[in-house]
Amino acid sequence: MNIVVNWWLVAIVVYVTLAVATGVPVLRAIFGKIVLHPGGPNFEQSKHFTDGAKDALQQHYDRIRGTLGFWKKQAELYRRAHYYCLLWTIPSSVIIPFLAQASDADPLSRWLITVISAYSAILLAVHRSFKIADNYRAFREGESNFYDTYRRMLDRPHAFGTTEDERLDRYFDEVENLRKFVRNAETDNTPSIEQAKSQVSREGDSPRSSD
Repeated sequence: MNIVVNWWLVAIVVYVTLAVATGVPVLRAIFGKIVLHPGGPNFEQSKHFTDGAKDALQQHYDRIRGTLGFWKKQAELYRRAHYYCLLWTIPSSVIIPFLAQASDADPLSRWLITVISAYSAILLAVHRSFKIADNYRAFREGESNFYDTYRRMLDRPHAFGTTEDERLDRYFDEVENLRKFVRNAETDNTPSIEQAKSQVSREGDSPRSSD
């Protein structure tokens, strides 16, 4: 018995399967836990500070550990989401014109184009309305800048001032400013419902406008 294979249906199944499978790392970033890597010797092992200063610095770091974990988790989530969107929108924009030329009377050929176009439009809308690239940059820069400041305080505390009190005050100020920077960036990059709806509408209309 001859089995007729509908390659358009196969292509749809393969596309959907790959889209779901490659989205698993994004879901893992959403629901998984992020563990901060040990940073080596900390303030308690430093020879540059008095016992009182060591205690104040270590307490400050312990209080900000939760924030650092949040920044790391968000940076990883937005990084994975950013590259996932690029992975599926850039090739789709290239392949759709060729699929349009290769489509025939089989309705599944048009369904393949519709599925790819719709999913690409959704990803573009999500990427732009939720400002995924901007959020990734903000959280990654905040995390990186904190550890740069942290290591500088450990290795070159004299860069923060001449006296111990001055160094502590300046270090705490710089960390506080970093937290404000990330918080402001996060707030600015949070879309409203109206923005999200309008972005989805624009992306949804774009394939039809090009016909």
